[in-house]
Amino acid sequence: MNWAFDITLKNRAVLKSFIESYTLEELNKIPKGFNNNIIWNIAHTIAVQQSLVYKLSGLPPVISEEMINTFKKGTKPERDLSQAEVDEIKGLLFSTIEKTKEDYDAKIFTSFHTYTVTTKNTLTNVLEAIEFNNFHEGIHLGYILALKKSL
Repeated sequence: MNWAFDITLKNRAVLKSFIESYTLEELNKIPKGFNNNIIWNIAHTIAVQQSLVYKLSGLPPVISEEMINTFKKGTKPERDLSQAEVDEIKGLLFSTIEKTKEDYDAKIFTSFHTYTVTTKNTLTNVLEAIEFNNFHEGIHLGYILALKKSL
């Protein structure tokens, strides 16, 4: 299981590097032909991880419901984010995964609501949710790389 968390943390380090390498304006820019931006994709990975792991387990997420609703599947940027919001997202990249690992090790994930994802895979337990989350974050890393070329 540590392997799955290690993958997530390595991907999150890459996402953090985008926050540190681009200006606030670049992070918020929606290039022509796209419907979202770099910072939305980064925040989206945090919101979806919390939904897949905590909400499907019937547990309260570590982040606010407002953040989940702003960046969940089917949303898009409605406004530019402030530097303070970007800083908060940057901090959540690692704290959410560290908390998830702590909670997983403490065995608090005792139930799970079966959920079929867009790829038609059905998640039946928290381990599958954690593993699927890595696939999901990889998709958004690829999307960010495409956005980066369009800045």
